[in-house]
Amino acid sequence: MKHSPSGRWRLRQAVPAALLTVLAGCTALQGTPPETYDLSVPREAAAGIASSTHAQILVPETTALAALNSERIVVMTGSRVSYYPDAKWTDRLPKVLQTKIIQTFDASKRARAAGRPGEGLSIDYQLLTEVRAFQFDGSARMATVELYAKILNDRNGRVVAARLFSANVPVQVDSAPAVVAALDAALNQVLLDLVGWTLSKV
Repeated sequence: MKHSPSGRWRLRQAVPAALLTVLAGCTALQGTPPETYDLSVPREAAAGIASSTHAQILVPETTALAALNSERIVVMTGSRVSYYPDAKWTDRLPKVLQTKIIQTFDASKRARAAGRPGEGLSIDYQLLTEVRAFQFDGSARMATVELYAKILNDRNGRVVAARLFSANVPVQVDSAPAVVAALDAALNQVLLDLVGWTLSKV
């Protein structure tokens, strides 16, 4: 069977139109993109931390289990892990925490230097951190942050000190904005304690 030239033209026109219809349908199925949330640095870092050091401190990326090693905001209900579908962090949580730790050192103005691997520091100490909790506990209506930290002497490889830092802030409303605000407040407490403790040990 032969197609006329006009028939071929109509077929070529129909294919892009059908493709546009499919793409429009996919966009509708995806829904509204999630809101993106950042975390803050304690505003009282300069006044709230007394110790100081001339050491240069390396802050590698925080380690975490898979459930926390993402951009998603964790909700715990008993032992069940879920996430807010309409909210996310600006980056993977361990990377965000690494940045906030470094920024807190900078804001305190109490360390000679703190930075990431590859930034050319003459390293005296490493601050190794593991995020053990960064979540909303739906049963207790509580935002919980737990960071385990070790200070490693980079000259001899010995652990100088280790400690668990934690904070809990109540959450009145089960919503992403309320949970983010509470997690941010809890993290601010942990960052002040973590950076102050580190400076006192090095």
